[in-house]
Parts: sequence; C-alpha cells; structure tokens
Amino acid sequence: MAKTLSPVCKLCRREGEKLYLKGERCFTPKCAFEKRSFAPGQHGKSGSRGGRNASRTGQSDFSRQLRAKQKARRIYGVLERQFRRYYETALHRHGLTGLTLLQILESRLDNVVFRLGFASSRSQARMMVTHGHFTVNGRRTDIPSMLLSEGDQITVREGSQSLTYFKALPDLAEKRSSPSWLNRDAKKMAGTVSRLPERMEIDGSLSEQLIVEYYSRR
Repeated sequence: MAKTLSPVCKLCRREGEKLYLKGERCFTPKCAFEKRSFAPGQHGKSGSRGGRNASRTGQSDFSRQLRAKQKARRIYGVLERQFRRYYETALHRHGLTGLTLLQILESRLDNVVFRLGFASSRSQARMMVTHGHFTVNGRRTDIPSMLLSEGDQITVREGSQSLTYFKALPDLAEKRSSPSWLNRDAKKMAGTVSRLPERMEIDGSLSEQLIVEYYSRR
C-alpha cells in the first residue's frame, strides 16, 4: 500500500497547485500551500520569483509528461510500480488508453469510499478500508486497491457502525457531494457503483494524454 512519510503539502507545492491531499484542511487558511505556494527545496522560492524554474513554458516534453504522471500518482496515492501496472492494463483494453487508465484509478475501493463522501480525503478512506470498516457485496475487505465493477455495493460494516465516527457519518456524508456514477444512501452508509465514470466526471486538471505519451516513449 502506498504510504507517504514526508509532509504531503510538499507534494502540492511541487506540482504548483492544491491536490487536496488533506481533505477539509485544504479548504482552510491552515493549508500550507496558502502560505508557501512555491516549490519546496533550496531554489523553490527564488524560482517562483523569476528564476530558471519560474516558468513552465520552457519545460521539455518529457518534463511535462513526467509532471502529469506524478500528479496523477499523488492524487490517487499510488506507487510507481502499481501505476505502471494500471497503465499496462488500460493499454490492453478496448477504448482510449488514457480514459481507461483514469477509470481504473477511479474504481479503486479507497477512491470510491472517498467519492461517496464517507471520508474527507483518499488517505483517510485508505486507512478506514485497511482497518476493515467496509464490506463489498457483503464481504469484509481490507484492500484499498481493490477494483470495483458496475453493480458492486459498498457498505460500512455492521460492527463498525457503533463507532463514534460512523455514528456521525450520515450527517457528514450529506454535506459532501457524490458523483452521478455512484448511488449513495447516506443514512444506510452504503453506496453502489452504477457505471464507470465519464471523462467529464473525473478531475479535469489531469492530463491523461501526457501520461500515455510518458509511458509510450519508454
């Protein structure tokens, strides 16, 4: 399972934009990106003021492709080897490779739990899945990377519903939006994958074409 030991706010600063890796904290003034939006490291601040790293217009094609790939990896919390496997899987499926790759990432169990509004961030969703708080089609699972298919049902495990967090979850979930490709019943703390997401329902800042170009040249 992917685990980031360094401060995750540095990942946002490196990409030059908020990746919302800390959930609700990212919407508050406490967000580190609000205070230091320049890249981390010795030359980060000087680069943001006109140094050689200040403008992305001078980046090489490879650099832009790498950054697109790294951004997607960091948003979904996936290690390089696993991300590469997802790409290979998408490459051998029918349809557009880039879109299929994003659909695979969206269908991960930890991401679906996050999209349903049962967690404030993907990292929190990953932790809750690992602790066995969810069932898929009635069976308890603790594998965040489990890929879900159309018709799969995700439910908070009955034994976990008495915990303090899950007692308040129905009200918390109602305040969070859920995409149309998922059917959510906040009161029952359950959700169903009705279909795969379309491109417009996935993060628009991701550039799947650059990711495909990155792996195609290797």
